[in-house]
Amino acid sequence: MKDYYKILGVDKNASDEDIKKAFRKLAHQHHPDKGGGDEAKFKEANEAYQVLSNKEKRAQYDRFGTADPFGSSAGGGPAGGWQNMNWEDPGSWAGAGFPGGVDMGDLGDIFDLFTGGGRGTRTVSHGSDLELLEEITLEDAFRGVTKPVTIATWIGCGVCKGEGGDPGAGTETCSVCGGQGQVREERRTFFGSFAQVKTCARCQGRGSLPKKPCENCKGKGRVQGERSTTLEILPGIQDGQLIQLKGFGEAGERGTQAGDLYVRVRVKPHAKFARQADDLVVRHELKVKDILLGKPVLVPTIEGGQAEFEVPAGFDLKQPYRIPGKGMPRFGSRPGRAGSRGDLLVDFIIKAPKKLAEKERKVLEEGD
Repeated sequence: MKDYYKILGVDKNASDEDIKKAFRKLAHQHHPDKGGGDEAKFKEANEAYQVLSNKEKRAQYDRFGTADPFGSSAGGGPAGGWQNMNWEDPGSWAGAGFPGGVDMGDLGDIFDLFTGGGRGTRTVSHGSDLELLEEITLEDAFRGVTKPVTIATWIGCGVCKGEGGDPGAGTETCSVCGGQGQVREERRTFFGSFAQVKTCARCQGRGSLPKKPCENCKGKGRVQGERSTTLEILPGIQDGQLIQLKGFGEAGERGTQAGDLYVRVRVKPHAKFARQADDLVVRHELKVKDILLGKPVLVPTIEGGQAEFEVPAGFDLKQPYRIPGKGMPRFGSRPGRAGSRGDLLVDFIIKAPKKLAEKERKVLEEGD
């Protein structure tokens, strides 16, 4: 039978505070991550503390000389059970069986393993995404347009082809991964040992490194310059819509993945038409006598022509008159198909005549 009091170096009447102080001293002395640490003694002290720091387990130990160091917690959890842990307060984890709280350095190691992070390791930078604003007219948005785009950014070094090394000096095997492109990391923490295979941060998985840095890019594989491409804007594009051009953002360091270019399209306001989604709205001045005489109405269209119609009898002039299929193309739809375009809405502005001619008056009176 293990003498937990002797292991911690306290007597049987020791207070909870004395037990805690004794364990912290031993944990600091025997922690396996410290130089000269003793993992066996650390675990032994931890086992003793988990029993003596718990009132029920201590009473059971004092009475029967034995105790289950993990109590009733399922799956071999801490003495107080996982349910008693406050994950936002590591200092309170001692109440769940973690003596004096958990070493945050150990916890950080575990999070690094799960997230692929690492402290003190500089990784090669991937290219960032870029955003550009492109203004077009409503007619451009109607027909679609192709525009050249040029943007100042990081581009691949033309001398070393983005590799970051002097082409004439050759390469050498990466000393970190031994040419494998991957490294196996094993870390020993309070919770146990964790192992992970990850891409080598030094060579970025290539297994080799340039013997001599490129003088043009200083080993980065990229330089400041301009990137040009052609932007295709499809008919029916909306104001504020984003177009993604993959791989046309910043070049990454030493040949790593480039970012994307996002072009935000701004459709400039039009002098004649207002846009409502895929519909267009045009305002038209209408004379009362033209309505009464049934004259045809002509309104402009976005194509550059005119649409002709007659106002139906009894039509509510407060409502817009709808001309089907004369609005904007629906983005991504096939031209010419039914419903591939929105409508043209005509908002009427009613204008009363200043004075009726005698002939017009007679016509109106005869109509009564």
